[in-house]
Amino acid sequence: MPRSPDSSSPKAGPVTLAMVARRAGVSPQTVSNALNSPGLLRPETLERVLRTIDEMGYRPHRAAQALRTRSSKLIGYGIRPNPPGTTAPVMDRFLHALSQTADEAGYRVLLFASPPGAGALDGYEELLDLHRVDGFVLSGTDRGDQRQAWLARRGVPFVGFGRMWSGRQIGDWADVDGASGTDAAVDHLVGLGHRKIAFLGWPRGSGVGDDRAEGWQRAMRRHGLPIRGRRAQSVDDIDSAQAAAGPLLDAGATAVIAASDMLALGCYHALREREAVPGRDVAVVGFDDSPTAALLSPGLSTVAQPLEAVGRECVRLLLARMANPDAPPERVLLEPSLVVRESTPALAG
Repeated sequence: MPRSPDSSSPKAGPVTLAMVARRAGVSPQTVSNALNSPGLLRPETLERVLRTIDEMGYRPHRAAQALRTRSSKLIGYGIRPNPPGTTAPVMDRFLHALSQTADEAGYRVLLFASPPGAGALDGYEELLDLHRVDGFVLSGTDRGDQRQAWLARRGVPFVGFGRMWSGRQIGDWADVDGASGTDAAVDHLVGLGHRKIAFLGWPRGSGVGDDRAEGWQRAMRRHGLPIRGRRAQSVDDIDSAQAAAGPLLDAGATAVIAASDMLALGCYHALREREAVPGRDVAVVGFDDSPTAALLSPGLSTVAQPLEAVGRECVRLLLARMANPDAPPERVLLEPSLVVRESTPALAG
């Protein structure tokens, strides 16, 4: 008697949602929730269903989904330009996790240009009118950001990668606890014998930069140490960072915590200008764990952001908001981790 084809074999025809449900031992609605509203499922159920989907090679029919639900299965993400002379390679990890997690849930991430300032909302309005995107992920949130309130008034689901930093908090967000990261960096340096620990930060008014400065100050007060910091005149400009680091080094700092790896690189330049060696004469800690951190000589100790986890959380929060628009706002603060390299040896003597 001929052998019946396996239901998951390509020769047996396309894999359907019902076939996935049978294999996973769940209802078709549970499979639909795993794809469209994963936040509604228990973690172990979600893992089992997603594993079955992957094993069977199931892909939802996007056109049919759009007709049934009036959903485009598109998530908009506005790309903001970096200031001149700066780079943001660490965001690649976030975007990859965001796109991969959205794809696993049956969505695609649609990138578009989103310049700050007066025209910040134009791209969002155009995507809503022309492509009817289902929701947005916002990054580059800063003081005075209009996007959250604008989207909330229109009933458009969104989630922020980052807090609003000023005024009333609106909507869901996932963020990295920058203050916790610089606090941990101070503890690490104190454990190595340092007491003159300076901070090299961004200009005041940056929510992210001020958060990182606050963590340093908090830890210094806890250890009873003098607070001595400088602000660069520009965000992540090496020349500005080098100029700001000079007075800290001249004042006798034995360690410097920088608000970013690019600022730490400016500190390296300032040390070498004084014929001093980073990591031997002064310990340096950066923030972001960018590719630069590992390539510097000596290797730069830095605070690594869990950007992959942030990307996954953003998709989870957004899909949960789409499934339940009236649910209370959810905010998630993720812990960074300290990556120790050669730039922070124990204090000599």
